[in-house]
Amino acid sequence: MNIRHIIKKLVILLYLIFLKVLPVNNNVIFFESSVGRNYSGNPKYVYEEMVDQGLDKKFKCIWSLENMDIKIPGNAKKIKRTGLSYLYYLAVAKIWICDTRLPAFLVKRPKTTYIQLWHGTPLKKLAMDMDILSMSEKMELSEYKRLFKENTETWDYLISQSDYTTQRFKSCFDFKKEILSTGFPRNDVLFKKNDAKSIESIKKKYNIPLNKKVILYAPTWRDDEFYENGIYKFSTQINFDLLKKELDDTHIILVKLHYLVKDPVDWSSYEGFVYKCDHLQDIQELYLISDILVTDYSSVIFDYALLKRPMIIYAYDYQKYKNDLRGFYFNIFEEFPGPVVKNNIDLINSIKNYDCNCYSKKYNEFLNKFTSFDKGNASSKIVDLILEKTPYSNNS
Repeated sequence: MNIRHIIKKLVILLYLIFLKVLPVNNNVIFFESSVGRNYSGNPKYVYEEMVDQGLDKKFKCIWSLENMDIKIPGNAKKIKRTGLSYLYYLAVAKIWICDTRLPAFLVKRPKTTYIQLWHGTPLKKLAMDMDILSMSEKMELSEYKRLFKENTETWDYLISQSDYTTQRFKSCFDFKKEILSTGFPRNDVLFKKNDAKSIESIKKKYNIPLNKKVILYAPTWRDDEFYENGIYKFSTQINFDLLKKELDDTHIILVKLHYLVKDPVDWSSYEGFVYKCDHLQDIQELYLISDILVTDYSSVIFDYALLKRPMIIYAYDYQKYKNDLRGFYFNIFEEFPGPVVKNNIDLINSIKNYDCNCYSKKYNEFLNKFTSFDKGNASSKIVDLILEKTPYSNNS
């Protein structure tokens, strides 16, 4: 038995002791986004709605983070993920709010309510629906599904973006509890700040040129390309030299990698053309300031579609991804409301010559099918649920 295994056993034991001796505190709300790697997504926007309502002063809002230097507004307490405080606050919290899975050893108490704000509508097959497992966990598919199922059974509520999302979540998570038709809280800002003044303000915040069109490149990760468990490589076939040659005069590119990708990519040779957007930056803000989205098989297509702006899928490894890695829930060539390209020349031509009129009918069908619950008020609905489930007292 190695030291790492012994430490893990001691951590679990300590957490179980906390459960035995500490009561649930009705004032404590635990937040975590992207396994603690950033302050973003659905949990961020629910928390900020609480701040707007002054509830951060009435409740003890706890944020789990890997990087304690991340700034969080309001009256939140930041704690180090997997530290002693992490175990303590998970043990006593009345509400858990997360957008990914929590560690498997955590036991949820009957008096604690777990609101799962899952981080996206699935395009690629997920969890119980997967037929192949190539991820960094290095386990059999049956074991992966068993552990995933044990985790989803701790969730009390799950949120949805559409009837499509609800059906996929019921299947892939084998979820039999309540799925809330709220839309995604992170998309509220796309309704509230999609205006020229807000967009210019965000561009200035990130030093983005005001006189060029902005391409947001936001790819997903590849299950079979990783360094270690939970740390994935940056995989792309985009020829940035060619893009710079063809687009530099009129466009810049924002590169936003998936939070699981931790590659030290050197973009220095593309200074002034490629802008690296690290994992601390909120992708919703990047949606707002971009004129066109380029992705592969990421669920960003569902959120970005709410802006009704051009989208392109660069599907250079479509057959491999479909047959050998994950598979898809629907045919992107038939339903995606934009070009699906497989090489750099077609990608550049699609960026230069995108015709919105060609995709308007398909775009409306896409929005109706995949984003019908998003109305700009999801955050307040989740806050209402928190208040319903949390009998506030003055004991903190």
